[in-house]
Amino acid sequence: MNSVTDNNNPTRAGYVALIGAPNAGKSTITNNFVGSKVSIVSPKVQTTRTVVRGIGIYENTQIIFVDTPGIFKPKRRLDKAMVKSAWGGAGDADIIVLVVDAKRGYDDETQSIVAKLRKKKAEVILVLNKIDLVKGEKLLELSAKMNADFDFKATFMISALKDKHTEDFYKYIANNLPQNPWYYMEDQISDMPLKLLVAEVVREKLFLFLQQELPYALTVEPELWERKDDGSVRAEMTIYVERDSQKQIVLGKGGSMIKKIGQTARKELEELLEERIHLFLFVKVREKWGDDPSRYSIWGLDFE
Repeated sequence: MNSVTDNNNPTRAGYVALIGAPNAGKSTITNNFVGSKVSIVSPKVQTTRTVVRGIGIYENTQIIFVDTPGIFKPKRRLDKAMVKSAWGGAGDADIIVLVVDAKRGYDDETQSIVAKLRKKKAEVILVLNKIDLVKGEKLLELSAKMNADFDFKATFMISALKDKHTEDFYKYIANNLPQNPWYYMEDQISDMPLKLLVAEVVREKLFLFLQQELPYALTVEPELWERKDDGSVRAEMTIYVERDSQKQIVLGKGGSMIKKIGQTARKELEELLEERIHLFLFVKVREKWGDDPSRYSIWGLDFE
């Protein structure tokens, strides 16, 4: 493990929880800092279902961004598990960052999050994201309104997607984490097992290609991750849906949809992992999979 031991330049390391309403850009920030995809991204809300840790180095500091599911008013059991996971990720962090979609503003969901943060008496940094979509005067008004409602330790205005003004944010984080040896190897970018990363990339493509509501009614789980003699990897993933009609949509006419999803996911994974991937996708019907405890444990969610 590489770390600086010079007393004049001690190493720092710590966990930074990114919390906020769905689709605020938490995953984009994580991927931007790491410089590679470790958390899936989709224009649709509630894409992230579990805590994802993205690991990177800034000067002599190892920053572990904890990308949490979006916090919203839960209705289903899965929703409740996701929200609980998000607050759990925040509870163990050295720094909490509230990420806000600047275009959406200080909406009801974000106000509810701030109210809970106020009860926790936590020190929080405010990040107004997607500033490329909002005029300057509106940003200043939003910042003033939110800082009047909560005593944020610092405020940053960035566009993670466009990589605008992110440097000052990362530098602040690095300088305010505690002095520690690095927790992970220097070249490690996530603690998520590769087979789970593959499952998440497949789920991202399902969000991309399928109609509006269907992605929320399915889950993807790894069945096999096997390295072959020639160095390539055979990865088998099962997509669980709740009804036969949903299975037909995922498969598409003559298997056209599942083929497109598989090809797109495989291409991205080979570029991401820099190795040859043989990706096999299967679709199974499992009614009420959202009430099956085993579906939760694999992703580290609390069924109860």
